[in-house]
Amino acid sequence: MSTALRQTIEAHAQKFAVALIDALRSASLDELASVTGGLAAAAPSRAPRGAKTTEAAPKATKKAGRLGRRSPDDIAQTLESIVALVAKHADGLRAEQIKAALNLDKREMPKPIAEGLKSGVLKKSGNKRATVYTAGKKKK
Repeated sequence: MSTALRQTIEAHAQKFAVALIDALRSASLDELASVTGGLAAAAPSRAPRGAKTTEAAPKATKKAGRLGRRSPDDIAQTLESIVALVAKHADGLRAEQIKAALNLDKREMPKPIAEGLKSGVLKKSGNKRATVYTAGKKKK
């Protein structure tokens, strides 16, 4: 296509677009609605968003991965708190109850409980989730 023809087409398209915009601006909404078949024929718009709050709701953060290495003193201290808690309850407690009462991570539980069972300061009865831990003999 020659450049002269291209320029002529672009000039006519520009004039048409300007004339169309002028006609739309000068028309009333009623005229536009009657030409387009009503306002309902318009494309659906997005639903309005709710107002944003200034405070974000706290999100539950779940720690992933492994725990850091704990010293034997840390494990012994956790075991002491578990034994003290279990001793207050004659019927004993399940691991979930101990975890909730002491605010422990589920990954912190196995080592101190295993140490307590091995040393005899904790006793267990039941299997799996029905396991109940009770206080054993006092450590000397």
